[in-house]
Amino acid sequence: MSSETDESTSTDFIREKVRADNASNKFGGRVQTRFPPEPNGYLHIGHAKSICLNFGIASDFDGVCNLRFDDTNPETEDQDYVDGIIEDVAWLGFTPGEVLYASDYFEQLYQWAVSLIEKGLAYVDDQTAEQISENRGGFTTPGTNSPWRDRTVEENLDLFARMRSGEFPDGTHVLRAKIDMSHENMQMRDPVLYRIRHAHHVRTGDEWVIFPTYDFGHGQGDAIEGVTHSICTLEFETHRPLYDWCLENLELPFEKPEQTEFARLNLTHTITSKRKLRSLVEDGVVDGWDDARMPTLRGVRRRGYPPGAIRAFMDHIGVAKTNSTHDMELLESFIRTELNQTSLRRMAVLRPLKLVITNWPEGKVDMREGINNPEDESAGTRPVPFTGELWIEQDDFKLEPPPKYYRLTPGREVRLRAGYFITANDVVLDDDSNVVEVHCTYDPETAGGQAPDGRKVKATIHWVSAEHAIDATVNLYERLLLDSHPGADGSDPLSSLNPNSREVLTDAKLEPALADVARGQVVQFERLGYFAADLDDPSVFHRTVGLRDEWANIQKRRQS
Repeated sequence: MSSETDESTSTDFIREKVRADNASNKFGGRVQTRFPPEPNGYLHIGHAKSICLNFGIASDFDGVCNLRFDDTNPETEDQDYVDGIIEDVAWLGFTPGEVLYASDYFEQLYQWAVSLIEKGLAYVDDQTAEQISENRGGFTTPGTNSPWRDRTVEENLDLFARMRSGEFPDGTHVLRAKIDMSHENMQMRDPVLYRIRHAHHVRTGDEWVIFPTYDFGHGQGDAIEGVTHSICTLEFETHRPLYDWCLENLELPFEKPEQTEFARLNLTHTITSKRKLRSLVEDGVVDGWDDARMPTLRGVRRRGYPPGAIRAFMDHIGVAKTNSTHDMELLESFIRTELNQTSLRRMAVLRPLKLVITNWPEGKVDMREGINNPEDESAGTRPVPFTGELWIEQDDFKLEPPPKYYRLTPGREVRLRAGYFITANDVVLDDDSNVVEVHCTYDPETAGGQAPDGRKVKATIHWVSAEHAIDATVNLYERLLLDSHPGADGSDPLSSLNPNSREVLTDAKLEPALADVARGQVVQFERLGYFAADLDDPSVFHRTVGLRDEWANIQKRRQS
């Protein structure tokens, strides 16, 4: 697996193919794609690439893209996942032509399987899954024919019908394609087409006890719907000969669709295995599929990622034929760029320290003017109350400052953002000699942060009026996985879990304008970063990204 080290956009060979197909009038100039998730979990950031590609191609070529659920495995699928996937696709900004289900085609698929048996191209096998796997052979050794491979058509039809009727227990019989047990492609060595599953299906209930495999349902679903370009990730490249074999041996209602593979999305510090993500949820490592640390679309939505920034990122990295890994910092740079343009500015103090202005007129409230967004003049300004008791960040005061520390210390003058110049004079300590209160004086001639005599200060700090402050809880996040390429060395990807991936600050103080923040709204806490109001409780905020452009720093280091 290579690593993406520059900002070049990959050639979109799939759109080039669609353009060439249209020029040759292939499929009659018609373009139809589909996004076919299995509803056995929630969508993750990797799925966003496939969603953007399939829906984007349909939009670019005046076609249609459907959302089709590959619901052929009743033991792992759930209606909650179906509903969540529909919501996530809509949130990302796309509207399917139709919402379809592979289970809608169970009767047609069954009849097609019967037709393969009648042609002598499929047979019922009594071997166990372990025996089938063992007899498949290896990459350098041919497989061994099943002892049941030469059953008559009549025997196979009878057994397959009895499989459907529920006569046999799970695992006792499967339907396999009769292709070639010495084929160089392991997928073509008599693959399983149907298996028995006595399990309740979320849509068909108990009507069916046999279910098609992905390889038998996928291509046929494409054909039934009229898909022209079946776009899959690279791991399905070896499945393409079987995809074509099935379609070539069936009578189709449309032209045979074509499968094309592209490189999936890999991001540093990220895993997209549903099995691994499920274990994070089930083991209580995270709070759920929508935990803001999760790479699920529900998780990044809670964290405040704008869908437009995700789409822009996917467009930037392009569509490649070989796998590569992109830096998470690159995605975050797209998030930061959009939020810089759209987010309101507000002041918040995450680790509060009381600041008392000793010469402030008692009871006075001075309404200062705060700019809502310097990138958008139409956003206007807001009043910010300034009083004699403020909250500032603990890090903005040092009793014994280290070298090159320019913020508030005893005897030093600094600027309060949109406020006044202040000078620290005294402190109050607790029993452990920790500073719990800073006393200072202000210069009333410096309203707005400018001194009439032209004197300068080296630091500006933010603040919140103690009298008007809103209490909030703020979640700060670090990487959930410390390893930049988790599992690349063959180890368990979850072995690099960061035990300090979330810090919860329960005593944050916010300016009063944040009382009207909408659920999910992202605002910039000045000097601190971008923070999203929780989707359920807007008194809780999640840090989306910081202000520093780490991607730019990475590029500078690579160029040096």
